[in-house]
Amino acid sequence: MQEDIKVIKGHEHIRYSHVHYNHEEMIERSTKFYDWMETRRSVREFSDKPVPKEVIENVIKSASTAPSGAHKQPWTFCVVSNSEIKKQIREAAEKEEYESYTKRMSEEWLDDLKPMATDWNKPFLELAPYLIIVFKRPFEYDAEGKKHQNYYVNESVGLAAGMLITAIHDAGLVTLTHTPSPMNFLQKILERPDNERPFLLLPVGYEAEEVYVPNNKRKGLDEIAVFYE
Repeated sequence: MQEDIKVIKGHEHIRYSHVHYNHEEMIERSTKFYDWMETRRSVREFSDKPVPKEVIENVIKSASTAPSGAHKQPWTFCVVSNSEIKKQIREAAEKEEYESYTKRMSEEWLDDLKPMATDWNKPFLELAPYLIIVFKRPFEYDAEGKKHQNYYVNESVGLAAGMLITAIHDAGLVTLTHTPSPMNFLQKILERPDNERPFLLLPVGYEAEEVYVPNNKRKGLDEIAVFYE
């Protein structure tokens, strides 16, 4: 019997084990997973139907399994269900979005957004039962107040955000990647420390009773992958 724990270069490692499948099972599982993920869409119209808090806790724990530079896990997930705080976030976000849509965005950008039928109004920020605000942590403070750098922060938090979106979809809920720019108001409203910077805002809940989403076509495999055989 192999040891379950080994010390390698002075650090404890645990024995890794994983379920393996035959080729047919692998193809079937990967096909089913793709078919399920292909149904994922960004949704902007939400129901106020309650969602169990435990579901939100579980999808965040799933996101936290993402790889990160030097295993620093440089993220904080702030979960907002308080109606007053959601109202403050909506007001601040719409202020920035109005500036973007009327002054900051180029004509090309606005044209590219037309198929999405979006504007500066963001009612989902109040209607969705939960808002998950993902913060990145460029550095940490130790007990003496000294700064310690985190590594590959954007890459690590981006991976965690992708896994969070996947977990939300797997739970039967919908979300939207919302990135009002600038997003500093989130740090102020939520009173986050100076080593946390807003990265992404995700409203989470059930879709509204009748929802239509843009009929966007995804790029085919030949457009996104290159195989060297």
